[in-house]
Amino acid sequence: MKISVIGCGYLGAVHAATLASMGHTVVGIDVDAAKVDQLGRGLAPFFEPGLDELLRDGRTTGRLKFSTDFAAAASAQVHFLCVGTPQSKTSDGADLTFLVAATEALLPHLARGAVVVGKSTVPVGTVDMLRSVLGARADVQLGWNPEFLRQGTAVKDTLVPDRLVYGVHGGRAAAFNPRSGAPRGVTAALDAVYEPLLNAGIPRLVCNFATAELIKSAANAYLATKVSFINAISELCDASGADVAELSEAMGMDPRIGNRYMHAGLGFGGGCLPKDIRSLRSQADALGVDPVNDLMSVVDAVNIRQRTRTVAVAAELCGGALSGRAITILGAAFKPETDDIRDSPALDVAARLAAAGAHVTVTDPKAVNHAWLRYPQLRFEASASRALEGAELVLLLTEWDEYRRLSPMVAGGLVRRRAILDARNVLDGAAWRAEGWVVRGLGTNPRVAVTHADGRDAGAEFSAATQK
Repeated sequence: MKISVIGCGYLGAVHAATLASMGHTVVGIDVDAAKVDQLGRGLAPFFEPGLDELLRDGRTTGRLKFSTDFAAAASAQVHFLCVGTPQSKTSDGADLTFLVAATEALLPHLARGAVVVGKSTVPVGTVDMLRSVLGARADVQLGWNPEFLRQGTAVKDTLVPDRLVYGVHGGRAAAFNPRSGAPRGVTAALDAVYEPLLNAGIPRLVCNFATAELIKSAANAYLATKVSFINAISELCDASGADVAELSEAMGMDPRIGNRYMHAGLGFGGGCLPKDIRSLRSQADALGVDPVNDLMSVVDAVNIRQRTRTVAVAAELCGGALSGRAITILGAAFKPETDDIRDSPALDVAARLAAAGAHVTVTDPKAVNHAWLRYPQLRFEASASRALEGAELVLLLTEWDEYRRLSPMVAGGLVRRRAILDARNVLDGAAWRAEGWVVRGLGTNPRVAVTHADGRDAGAEFSAATQK
């Protein structure tokens, strides 16, 4: 099929490249000329494993092109709206300005009978609003096909998704011929787009617009709730002497609960979960559904509390005072396998430490170039070894594999004081303590973690030493 993808940010670039890899002819359209030029040369403007290869393949086969001209979409049969819907600057709701502008720009180039399908995460009622933007174009079919990709695994999530969701006018009952059962309208068009995935057995759910609009935010809100729940329990574990890693492992063995998103640590960030739970709050408030509003408020508050809690533990490990301390932060991206720093918990903690007077050095395998422009008060090093030199305290805040594999012996030869706060709870604490490190986690029984094998209180020893 001939397909256009409007908006070539994270979602759009991945969607365009994967559609081309399925055999479709795809044009990606974006108003950012520099981004379009880079994508046209087969290079992603952000780090995502596997994407550059798909872009180069699409360029080589001629199935994938990029343009700043909306007229390039004129011959497409299906148009996917993939523009950003960030949190509004004046409220918790989603900013739909870019989505509306993209639809208005596309409108003059829609062929008769074209299918326009939204993929962006939006509040309930967005499809009705876009129908008014399309105005008299009753010949244009409108649908919603929410995305569920995760940064770091976006290519795989798009090519081998857990499910496909189609939001169509009238819902499931209107999507199929009542006599033959054959799909029709938007459902038939999306079936043609995703034919390779459907043939591979990927399940498909057809629903009404409101369900399709709500499902991504609801899914993200549930995942965020699991994260905040185990992080709240981790604070209870610190207070009681329990170990949250062992506790969550036991909980995860219950098939009703499962172990995914039950790993305690610094909490979530990025461009999706935080804005989606706040958007859900805003929608619930507008519809008078107080329980959802209240629950999401608590989830958000617990998540932010993990950052202040991390700073408090860092201060404790520095003897109560952060001013003048040399602190190294391992990680700047909001999660591993991406260079995205939007609402990064790691950088938020780093900025809080710097504001308290600490001399903060941040390192990250991919995100340093993005971060140093946004956080001039911080020092950045591309090399973890360089960043560790002379540190009095190390904080592991983004769980990249190279930090998980870091040798405590090698790292110990670089730092000034052997003390580390593993805010992601991913290190082998025993191995680090065996090399003379003071190790703290979040919810991993600090009364044990700060004690040497011979019984000496390593936390008190470090605090006393740092006062000299």
